[in-house]
Amino acid sequence: MTDESTLESLREIGPIFRAREAVDVGVSWRSLYKLRDDGEVIALSRGLYQLRQAAGVDNIDFIAVCTRAPHGMICLTSALAYWDLTDEIPPAVHLATPKGSHRPAIDYPPTATHVFAAETFGIGRMEIAHSGRERFSITNRERTVVDAFRLRHLTGPKNANEALRRYLRSRPRLSTLLTTARELNVGAGFADRIRVLVP
Repeated sequence: MTDESTLESLREIGPIFRAREAVDVGVSWRSLYKLRDDGEVIALSRGLYQLRQAAGVDNIDFIAVCTRAPHGMICLTSALAYWDLTDEIPPAVHLATPKGSHRPAIDYPPTATHVFAAETFGIGRMEIAHSGRERFSITNRERTVVDAFRLRHLTGPKNANEALRRYLRSRPRLSTLLTTARELNVGAGFADRIRVLVP
């Protein structure tokens, strides 16, 4: 198999792929390592690769992390940044996994893994699809804001307040926000904060 035919096979499985997926479509380990050494393929973390031509794909770090942890979801400061609810650029991808599930060791991109209760894990979880098969799961806008308050010791009180202010200025769904807060057992202080900020 030539380098070009190998690359063509890899394009069919997507800009990000696991080594075993490459082997499944007929790419030998030797060919994969040669493409890596030639710079055509980038090793993202153990067993996870990206085609060089896909280096500009949006949210590539989220896609890479969720490929390694398909049961997880992007959360906290990473989700705040995705939904434009903060100006902070987190130094690591924040990933939530349900309690009792496997917590993968992810070398790249830098990842901070948080364990969320299994029984409420699915609240506000949504999937974002990119072209082809690339996708990642993330907390929706409402859960992201509620989590920022619920876990202020991780996001910081300033970030939590700013997230709520920005949320209320941009297409707020107050009933969904309050329902999410109730389902996640966020106290009455959260509703009081909303009343202060809503004109």
